[in-house]
Amino acid sequence: MEILNSTSKDIDAIFNLYDLATDHQKVMGAGLYWQGFERSLIQKEIDENRHYKIIVDGQLACTFCIAHNDPAIWKEKDQDPAVYIHRIATNPLLRGNSYVKHIVAWATQFAKDNQRSFIRMDTGSGNDRLNSYYISCGFNYLGVTQLDDVSSLPAHYKHGSFSLFEINVN
Repeated sequence: MEILNSTSKDIDAIFNLYDLATDHQKVMGAGLYWQGFERSLIQKEIDENRHYKIIVDGQLACTFCIAHNDPAIWKEKDQDPAVYIHRIATNPLLRGNSYVKHIVAWATQFAKDNQRSFIRMDTGSGNDRLNSYYISCGFNYLGVTQLDDVSSLPAHYKHGSFSLFEINVN
């Protein structure tokens, strides 16, 4: 297994995983599910070396991206030095291989190397099974937040509340 920076050549495969993940969110009864992403957003993340892929035996197993700031979601806590994980999408043929745990291990080292005290992520609230999984991966559940200004966020943030998760790496 390798965690590598995504490249522009990966965009179609990334969007395929996003589509499959969205379908999975709908089947699992998630009240909030992804509503599509702009290609320009993904390209920007790739250009800024913030979009990653997990490759297993030459196959795209999972993708995720990071941010160094996330004020729209984390509000005043965004002042803390943190790395924010977004948009984890797993190849359905490879589910069950604990990729979030691998991402957490990678992000922990990334945070330490870049003087970040926290690893943070969010998800639509109300999915107890997913919340439990994130907790099993080492995250602390911080509760639910309502977002104020969502104009800078993807469409799925425009409705509903969101569960917040954090790991203190210090």
